[in-house]
Amino acid sequence: MQELITRLTENAGITPEQAVKAVETIKDFVKEKFPMMAGAVDNLFGSADS
Repeated sequence: MQELITRLTENAGITPEQAVKAVETIKDFVKEKFPMMAGAVDNLFGSADS
């Protein structure tokens, strides 16, 4: 997930903390709307420490 955080900070001009929050929000949204994909979403995005 670190690559995504880096891209967000560079392309969107936001801080790493804001990028992590944005990705976490998107993860939660997708998991809420598509609960059957929760495991796949967790695997895809990993954690902020990855």
